[in-house]
Amino acid sequence: MNLKERLHSHLIQIVRDRNPYLASEGHFYAQQYIREQLAQWGTVEIDDFSVRGRIHHNLILDLPPLDRASKKRLLPIVIGAHYDTVPGTPGADDNATGVAVLLELARDIASGPLKYPVQLVAFDMEEYGYLGSSHHAAKYKQQQKSIRLMISLEMLGYCNHNPNSQSYPAGLQYFYPNSGNFIALIGTLRTVPDLINLSGKIRKSGQPCEWLPVPNRGLIVPDTRRSDHVPFWDNGYPAIMVTDTANMRNPHYHRESDRIETLDLDFLAGVCLGLVEAIRHL
Repeated sequence: MNLKERLHSHLIQIVRDRNPYLASEGHFYAQQYIREQLAQWGTVEIDDFSVRGRIHHNLILDLPPLDRASKKRLLPIVIGAHYDTVPGTPGADDNATGVAVLLELARDIASGPLKYPVQLVAFDMEEYGYLGSSHHAAKYKQQQKSIRLMISLEMLGYCNHNPNSQSYPAGLQYFYPNSGNFIALIGTLRTVPDLINLSGKIRKSGQPCEWLPVPNRGLIVPDTRRSDHVPFWDNGYPAIMVTDTANMRNPHYHRESDRIETLDLDFLAGVCLGLVEAIRHL
């Protein structure tokens, strides 16, 4: 299978109502699928956290760096995507696309390790206030560990080439394209060198890419604070969100109509390929 076919086969398994409370069967099914896929490349840690007396799980795969002896010295790259959905949506773009790309990054990095150790995490409970990623970021903080970069994969598969298909938070429309056919990278000011580097490599792979640096943890542009990178920003870590911009482009956002057939799988494969290339060059 080629990359596009593999992404499609992941989506077929993951896209289903998987709200942890109202569709617990679908949620459990997706969780098991992700775990099995990641387990091909190493030991998957199931990291429990409790919300209102109920246990939820982040799934974690640690991949060693190229030079295993340097593992202690090098800071990890953390790559995460959430697998839960809001009630009543099969969550194809939000966020089966992010999870599918996470699984393909695991495959790629396991077969050719990077300079840095990489930690891949499937987060639960993003839709309830980034609870899985908050737990994860807090653990890093508590253990006083540093991170080279956190990358949040959030909605990666919706593309619209038509003019005026892309909207923006007030003011940004003057600086960016009006067609929704690019992938966006959003980071804090300290991640600007990584934003430039990653976006350049993604573009070089043939995938249109735009980047936005935001000051002060994104507080002045609240729309930039809508995924699992936020707890990392708030705990003082460098983090970047990769996104197709959600409801600023995708009319199916948080709806029952967020299905595989609304996605552009060529676009998704292009994003995945671009990320593979870019992350290799960090």
